[in-house]
Amino acid sequence: MRTTELWNNGWYFSRQDCGHALTLAHGEAVTLPHTWNAKDGTDGGNDYYRGRCWYVKKFAAPALADGEQLWIELRGAAMTAEVFLNGQKLVAHSGGYSTFRAELTPALAAGKNLLAVSVDNSANDTVYPQKADFTFYGGLYRDVYLLCVPTTHFALGYHGAPGIRVTPKLSADFKSAEIVVEAWVEGPAEHVRFTLGDQTLDAKVLDGHAESVFHLENVHLWDGLDDPYLYTAKARLDSGDCVTAKFGVRSFAVDPEKGFILNGRRYPLCGAARHQDRAQLGNALTVVEHEEDMALIREMGANTIRLAHYQHDQYFYDLCDQYGMIVWAEIPYITQHMPNGRENTLNQMRELIVQNYNHPCIVSWGISNEITASGMSADLVENHRLLNDLCHSLDSTRPTAMAHAFMLDPEDPLVFLPDICSYNLYYGWYLGELEQNDEFFDTFHTAHPDIVIGLSEYGADANTAYQNSCPHKGDWSEGYQAIYHEHLLKMWSERPYIWAMHCWNMFDFGADGRSEGGKPGQNQKGLVTFDRKIKKDAFYLYKAYLSKAPFVHLCGRRYRDRAEQETEIKVYSNQSAVTLLVDGKEFETQTGDKIFRFVVPITAEHTITAMATADEACNDSIIIRKVKTANPAYFAEGTQVINWFDKPEELLREGYYSILDSMEDLKKNPQSAALLAKIMEKASASYGDVAKSIQIPEAIRRQMDKMPLQKMLEQAGKAVPPAMAKELNAALNQIAK
Repeated sequence: MRTTELWNNGWYFSRQDCGHALTLAHGEAVTLPHTWNAKDGTDGGNDYYRGRCWYVKKFAAPALADGEQLWIELRGAAMTAEVFLNGQKLVAHSGGYSTFRAELTPALAAGKNLLAVSVDNSANDTVYPQKADFTFYGGLYRDVYLLCVPTTHFALGYHGAPGIRVTPKLSADFKSAEIVVEAWVEGPAEHVRFTLGDQTLDAKVLDGHAESVFHLENVHLWDGLDDPYLYTAKARLDSGDCVTAKFGVRSFAVDPEKGFILNGRRYPLCGAARHQDRAQLGNALTVVEHEEDMALIREMGANTIRLAHYQHDQYFYDLCDQYGMIVWAEIPYITQHMPNGRENTLNQMRELIVQNYNHPCIVSWGISNEITASGMSADLVENHRLLNDLCHSLDSTRPTAMAHAFMLDPEDPLVFLPDICSYNLYYGWYLGELEQNDEFFDTFHTAHPDIVIGLSEYGADANTAYQNSCPHKGDWSEGYQAIYHEHLLKMWSERPYIWAMHCWNMFDFGADGRSEGGKPGQNQKGLVTFDRKIKKDAFYLYKAYLSKAPFVHLCGRRYRDRAEQETEIKVYSNQSAVTLLVDGKEFETQTGDKIFRFVVPITAEHTITAMATADEACNDSIIIRKVKTANPAYFAEGTQVINWFDKPEELLREGYYSILDSMEDLKKNPQSAALLAKIMEKASASYGDVAKSIQIPEAIRRQMDKMPLQKMLEQAGKAVPPAMAKELNAALNQIAK
């Protein structure tokens, strides 16, 4: 009989590389999950510790029956790991996000034993990721288990797979299904007994493999958010070993005109991507944090999650199954192709698929993300062909997907290599205007009406401390983030052919190379803050579009001090009519759809209340107050470029250059071009290590060149503070056109 013991207690950690002879005396007591980058990985500076560290655990050998085996199962060790028992090396693993196992029995001693695990997140050119806009936390940051199994047991040594695989085949009328259940066995066995509900079948073991087919009538569908019903299949050996798999029976398709189809009906997908870290914890999350994340995603009303940019904890995939989420799963083949990393991409993909095959929530395997950002090569293309073929060979039931960098030419052959094409677009934030997102999709769909297209990333950073009466691109304000998402959600709602839209990101996350927007070490594109304590206004916009639970939300609750005479009060709600009260008196009632805007005079401190006209119990309140001058705490350094002058015209000197000129025009003059190059180098540095490897195609560069320099300076934020931009403008004012 198999026994499984959670093995998170009694570990000791050492940051020094003491080798496998490490003893308990060298380390500090820790409880898993654990990362050594919980603090320095999110404080900015791109200087978090990346190196080799050690975890050790002393344990007494359990009493084993004849032939029984003892295994250790590690759910995640970032980024590479080696396991030693009593000084003997048992296994090495490359890839920080997947399960792997090692048999302890061959090196097990009677009495006391010393287990040592080296974990290394150092830079290397063979293991992904190495360049990306997130922190590569090191550590044993997921659960560890001790397994005891009989001599004959379900396979433990194949890439962390569970030993059982279930493939449902639903009939065309959705009423019946064939359920193919397979198992892999290590050790001598004649048959496997499979059980599904009240059905039991015995299957012969041939070359370590057994298979049975069950027939289900009146099948209960796994039907997304509406009814995520799960069956359980069980496999048992005469030795007593037993494994189970939960699965769902569903049919899905992606259509170039209708988008995503679930169980025969159109099922528009809108949700968010998720990173697996949190303030003060790094990536060392427990079930408590996973459940809280899922609760927030469900509250928003999302029906899909892109689990970026790597394999996530098994527990979170289980939650996605349980709550009916549609999942895009992927490997960390990202940003920069490494010729020496091919085998690692294939191995990480193999692990992702075999470990997660049974999850009904997963509908696509993501083979890479923005991999062309650092340039194209024949080797890169070949790597993608191999990955695409591997996915199809391991799983014929799911399509492949790829998240293209916005710089990738939509006509490049690589765009069409996977089954599903998706783009990461940031028009309206990093460059260009919001309307260019619409133009991109309309142009692509017109040119390629037979290609499935999605929006795999889009977003705008927002620091909840930053507020603005006139939110604009590059101010890092909560208000502009909301405006940005208003546009993108409207775009999605009007284009049914977009197969899925995944906001970047559900939560702020650690990116130690970043230094902008008032919070070094964080990417602030999340709809919820890094500590999960504040839901930004944009969160409630998604709730208005996606959630069925009645609610009313007043935007701008953190914008308390207002200098304007009249102020916009914006309400998000999924109700059809909203009534606004000012200081308890009815001000105005509006009918509308999701977004309600009121213009309210402000003279003192006021209590603003919004309530659903049909249900007064559905309400929200904020307090605002009139001030003489704007609160300086509301502005990110560098976001008030235009505000140094009473009038924009004061930037101009007739016949001379200024920051109002396009970068294209500035590049024509050697003097102004030199000034531009210097300032752009400084601005690029603010985006950290990743930006250094990005190669911008000529077509995108031409778009950027048409932008006024002022817009680029606003986007640079802290890297180009107002005083520096003013000095630059003064210098340009000395250069004649």
